Amino acid sequence: MPSADSDIEVLVRFGRALADPIRCRILLALRAAPAYPADLADAIGVSRTRLSNHLACLRDCGLVTTAPDGRRTRYELADDRLGHALDDLRTAVVSVAADRTCPDAEAEDCC
Repeated sequence: MPSADSDIEVLVRFGRALADPIRCRILLALRAAPAYPADLADAIGVSRTRLSNHLACLRDCGLVTTAPDGRRTRYELADDRLGHALDDLRTAVVSVAADRTCPDAEAEDCC
């Protein structure tokens, strides 16, 4: 059984990953379907270099994995339950505090 400290570390990593809007867009896109970096960059409107840095962060956090596909690499959520967790978080926050906004904060380095 995991310790409380390891549970906290997992939640902190997940929170840091979600703290950046680009990483959130990536996770939501991958929730819908696995994708290739070039397609993700186009879909969310960022440069491939910037996307690559965010994908590396998400990979290091253990939230996404890669799958070789010929000469290309496909990205997907590391676990299907992450997609459900994203849906649950999104709908819970909206239903609990639909009239509130968070103040902008300086983004922290990931993981």
